Amino acid sequence: MVPTLHFSRAEFAARIERTQQAMEREGIDALIISDPSNMAWLTGYDGWSFYVHQAVVLPVDDDPIWFGRSQDVNGARRTTWLAPDRLESYADHYVQSTERHPMQVLAQVIERRGWGKRRIGVEMDNYYFSAAAYANLQQGLPDATFRDATYLVNWQRAVKSAQELAYMEHAARIVERMHERIFDVIEPGMRKNDLVAEILHAGAKGTEETGGDYAAIVPLLPSGPDAAAPHLTWDDRPLKSGEGTFFEIAGCYRRYHCPLSRTVFLGKPTPQFVEAEKAVLEGMEAGLAEARPGRACEDVAKAFFAVLARYGIEKDNRTGYSIGLSYPPDWGERTMSLRAGDRTELQPGMAFHFMTGLWLDDWGFETTESIVVTEEGARCLAKVPRKLFVKD
Repeated sequence: MVPTLHFSRAEFAARIERTQQAMEREGIDALIISDPSNMAWLTGYDGWSFYVHQAVVLPVDDDPIWFGRSQDVNGARRTTWLAPDRLESYADHYVQSTERHPMQVLAQVIERRGWGKRRIGVEMDNYYFSAAAYANLQQGLPDATFRDATYLVNWQRAVKSAQELAYMEHAARIVERMHERIFDVIEPGMRKNDLVAEILHAGAKGTEETGGDYAAIVPLLPSGPDAAAPHLTWDDRPLKSGEGTFFEIAGCYRRYHCPLSRTVFLGKPTPQFVEAEKAVLEGMEAGLAEARPGRACEDVAKAFFAVLARYGIEKDNRTGYSIGLSYPPDWGERTMSLRAGDRTELQPGMAFHFMTGLWLDDWGFETTESIVVTEEGARCLAKVPRKLFVKD
């Protein structure tokens, strides 16, 4: 069987080498990777199987192995570059069992392959690695030394390759279609769930060149006072005239994301929305001017926050984060943040969601951009007018 790979073998080899070098610097001999984004980045594995225990184990001196549920082995054969003898699995009676745990099997695999006495890194703080998983690994590998390696692989993904950026460009074209569809169909009285159906359809349909994937986050679109809360989804209530709704959505292609937010006001915008638009757009320009090689993440944030302060607006959360390849529940890479104190130096090929959203006491406003750092400065991936959209 010839697997379907979305990157060259040379690119996968470079990723493995880069990660193994990072492991050596951290004194880690074997790395257990349970974040599906990191699993995919290293091996190509792509499947909706992260609701059960799975992992990629990368030794510092050899190719990785894939480990997962027995019924998902065929998915690994079809999506990874790994040889058949690098695929390991556990029987189905381990799934969600109170009597046994898949990490007991993984411990046996690690022992059998001669890695049982190594210094083993685990992703202690991610969404997919449980306390029970860690406890079973410790019990099954008593001679191993465990170390926290939560973001080790994530950081290797910070600078995107040309192929990764090409996929993000496709995602940008998709999110453009999604926002276009929103403005075409939105109107007072439309049920919000019907609008979401249009958004999801546009995201999956994609463009004439590429179809769309599912995004790591569902559409977020609170209206009116609910927009003070940034992470509400939708219900079946009708949209109202005289209210603003922000749409935080993303195009996704081959798991690469381009998030983009815009706000639509039905009717005549209130003065607070008009003022917010001025502040955010001016602040975004100031931040984009700082998003160039040699500057730090916090320089972008400070430039944006300085403009908000002149308008008397206080934003007490970060204003952006690194993006790229991701799976639910988050399209961020969980590394760099655009906020004060993050001195990470910007490099060409880094990508961010410049999240300039405002969530105040009883309303909210979002106009954001996904950007790539280039030698010349920041480049916005999507081409959606940067403004408050108004529809009567």
